[in-house]
Amino acid sequence: MPITRGAKKALRQSLKKRNFNRARKDGVSTATKSLKKLIEEGKKKDAQKALSLVQKALDKAVKGKTITKNTASRKKSRLSKMIKKIA
Repeated sequence: MPITRGAKKALRQSLKKRNFNRARKDGVSTATKSLKKLIEEGKKKDAQKALSLVQKALDKAVKGKTITKNTASRKKSRLSKMIKKIA
């Protein structure tokens, strides 16, 4: 347990940030899973609409420094490649 006043504040801040970051990451993974499900079903138009939602979630996660820019870019690229492979 933290002893000093500054350490107590740092603990409070880190817990708030942890909860916020976990919620952001959960949002990204939920959107990604729904997109992958649409890809498996072969629904290209719906998948393209869902891709924009995933990109929005990833961009927000980058803006909040939850994930890095390159990670988001890599995920966007791979998901768009998957959509392009749909017949």
